[in-house]
Amino acid sequence: MSALTTLVASDLDRTLIYSAAALGLTMPDAEAPRLLCVETYQHKPLSYLTETAAALLAELPHHALFVPATTRTREQYHRIHLPGPPPRYAICANGGHLLVDGVSDPDWRREVDTRLADECASLAEVRAHLLAVADPAWLLKERVAEDLFAYLVVDRALLPDGWMKELAAWAAPRGWAVSLQGRKVYAVPQPLTKSAAVREVARRAGADAVLAAGDSLLDADLLLAADRGWRPGHGELADSGWTAAHVGALEERGVLAGEEILRRFSSAVRPTPA
Repeated sequence: MSALTTLVASDLDRTLIYSAAALGLTMPDAEAPRLLCVETYQHKPLSYLTETAAALLAELPHHALFVPATTRTREQYHRIHLPGPPPRYAICANGGHLLVDGVSDPDWRREVDTRLADECASLAEVRAHLLAVADPAWLLKERVAEDLFAYLVVDRALLPDGWMKELAAWAAPRGWAVSLQGRKVYAVPQPLTKSAAVREVARRAGADAVLAAGDSLLDADLLLAADRGWRPGHGELADSGWTAAHVGALEERGVLAGEEILRRFSSAVRPTPA
């Protein structure tokens, strides 16, 4: 693949970066990889990748256009300090914001708002339903992100069997999708996708090939739209057995999966020696 025309779009949390709870360090302590902290929150370290992954990520922009693609809000995204140069483009709020040099593109946001108004039930209706069907016994927090989608923070161990399936059945006819990631239950409008924003970046940058990675159901559209992709051995996609012919299902789990994904990206975009 040409270094000048390849776009690498990747989810962040539980794909490239990991909280302490998600690291998955199952090896003996003496064999654990060295870690680099890339995010702090309320004055405490929050997210990490391995030092090997950090070196691969720092090198990646020399061979391809690297585009973070996250469900995080802009504020949450800006807490992260990835190795390497700041990305020219980044996708936040699951495609709701397209950042150019760190600033949201207003034309893209207007286009998103128009599609959501035309194709989906309102955020207010969905939020009201979430609160109506959530049990205070396991609901820890309720939040709205960027006036685009809603999510609940839950005690996952107490979440009833079948609750997510019932929520998905209610949401789908209204143009919304749901996803369970860690302790968060997301309700996201179906037209609000990372893949749509990636296509726009590819158009602007003149990219003719897209590589992608992600771990959750919200990343499935991104992976399907890519020319090649990878998913880790953990997460919603792995747990559900989700596969596609051009998407590699990695065995690695936790932070070592992030390292392996970056290794695959690097191998795919580096020029082949003559």
